[in-house]
Amino acid sequence: MVNNKVNHVVNRLKWGEDTLAFVIFAAMVLLPVLETGARIFNTNSIPASQVLVQHFTLWIGFLGAVLAARQNKLLALTREPLFDEAEKPHLGKWIAKVTTFLVLVALTWGSWELLKVVMKYPIDIAPNIPRWLALIIMPVGFGLMAVQVYFKSYKKNIHRVSLIVVGVLFSLSAITDAIFDVLPVVSIGIFIIIFALLNGAPIFVGLGGAAILFFWADSVPIAAIPTETYRIVVSPTLPTIPLFTLAGYLLAESNASQRLVNVFRELFGWIPGGTPVIIVILCAFFTALTGGSGVTILALGGLLLPLLLKEGYSRSFSIGLITVSGSLGLLFPPSLPAIIYGVTAGVSVKNIFIAGLIPGALLLVMMSVWSLYQGKKEKIAPNPFNFRNAIKVCIDTKWELAIPVLIIFGIFGGFTTLVETAALTVVYIFLVEVYLYKDIRLRNLPRIVIDCATLIGGVLIILGVAMGLTSYLIDAQIPTLMLSWVKSAIASKYTFLLMLNIFLLLVGCLMDIFSAIIVIVPLIAPLGVHFGVDPVHLAIIFIANLELGFLTPPVGMNLFLAAYRFDEDMPIIYQATLPFFLVRLLAVGLITYIPIITLGLLQ
Repeated sequence: MVNNKVNHVVNRLKWGEDTLAFVIFAAMVLLPVLETGARIFNTNSIPASQVLVQHFTLWIGFLGAVLAARQNKLLALTREPLFDEAEKPHLGKWIAKVTTFLVLVALTWGSWELLKVVMKYPIDIAPNIPRWLALIIMPVGFGLMAVQVYFKSYKKNIHRVSLIVVGVLFSLSAITDAIFDVLPVVSIGIFIIIFALLNGAPIFVGLGGAAILFFWADSVPIAAIPTETYRIVVSPTLPTIPLFTLAGYLLAESNASQRLVNVFRELFGWIPGGTPVIIVILCAFFTALTGGSGVTILALGGLLLPLLLKEGYSRSFSIGLITVSGSLGLLFPPSLPAIIYGVTAGVSVKNIFIAGLIPGALLLVMMSVWSLYQGKKEKIAPNPFNFRNAIKVCIDTKWELAIPVLIIFGIFGGFTTLVETAALTVVYIFLVEVYLYKDIRLRNLPRIVIDCATLIGGVLIILGVAMGLTSYLIDAQIPTLMLSWVKSAIASKYTFLLMLNIFLLLVGCLMDIFSAIIVIVPLIAPLGVHFGVDPVHLAIIFIANLELGFLTPPVGMNLFLAAYRFDEDMPIIYQATLPFFLVRLLAVGLITYIPIITLGLLQ
């Protein structure tokens, strides 16, 4: 009887979380669209709609993180889920679970302390809407995630209680003060956090845990972390992340990828190696829209691999092509990493988009040329070109072929803001896929939105806590110290760029691109200024290197995703991607050392 009541409460809570996430996402889409309409027709708009959308991003980020915790989908370095209600404790996983639980409890407490301060000094973000009402999602979100972690950690209560026991011990100031007096707590804590990450703890736990340790050691309130989380998540351009990602999810759930494959096959299939060229372009298109190369591999891998194998390409070549192509497109609008970089570094997002067009095209061309060469090498028979069929499939897919034009026109035309362009793109794709092509049924829409919110939550929670760590690094004058050291150790701009390339490849191996931008950009931006590297050029170098870092053995993120998607061992993935990796490495070198490639369109 008790279990039935508990299950009923849990199910109602899940329903509430899902419904609230869907409603907030719908509001995020509709408000910018209404704002655009009001401006076009010169009518009254909704007061403070832009600020409301920014704070809806905060809510969708935390609700999505709760959903991700509930579904065991928080982004981690390992493939095996950590919170799987294990029967027996495993030391490494127990440490990872305890670390995750402690970090979440600490962030909940810090968020509550921040909320109390905001309630003490109330400010309205919109008419009759106080800021504390927007901020309340932070302690609630972190708290719900801690509850999810607690109940999903083990099946037996006796094992779960160990998490609370450790938490209580760490909350006793007498014990923690004694530990600080005797042991190098920060060094030991960082070692434990790294160990926890290797055993499956979510990525945000590593960043948040390090920030908590550093602030704690300096006697700075933990509320500094949620303060920085709030600051970055409600940035004016950040709502584009959930909006463009939702647009990508709608496309991925429809038959758009199959129609686009047909278009590119008819247009380029007559060229030897034409099908790989199709895949390069298609993957770049999807990655630019979704903002995550992993999403492209997971969503399109099942469609594209059989297509290549059917045409006679080797399995090794096919897997390598799809894996490497999955990280193409992050230099094209509406690239989410480019948006986050611009927000973090204070560089014009529009200029980054313009500057990324030629380098992005260079990457596509070099990958396509290699694919054409491989097509001739494997002696794949091309498909004859049929003008009538080419025209027919283009007409059949005209609504989806117009999407890049709509985005570029919105971003560069000056008629709509970046957020409004993202919202209009969502509405456009929704109308096309639901009512014109009828690929998506309305009853499936909530599931798609929830899946998208889950991914967004996993990304935004990383961004938020990473901003807390960045705040500490800046307060500790780490960028200044790095600048002084580099000035004394490196004299040449080109030596600096070489060292930067190597450093960013390592970063790309070990960190996801979103947290890397938040943590690393404030460190390298002053160095770029010192050596005379244009800030926009530095942005393109950074993103291009991080794209490549996803593919750098042994721990590049996309290598793991490809192994998971294609059910192959890691050595096979390394071998398959190596030729493409070398081609991409050459392209990154050209982008780095020939600035005109990046800056030509801005001059």
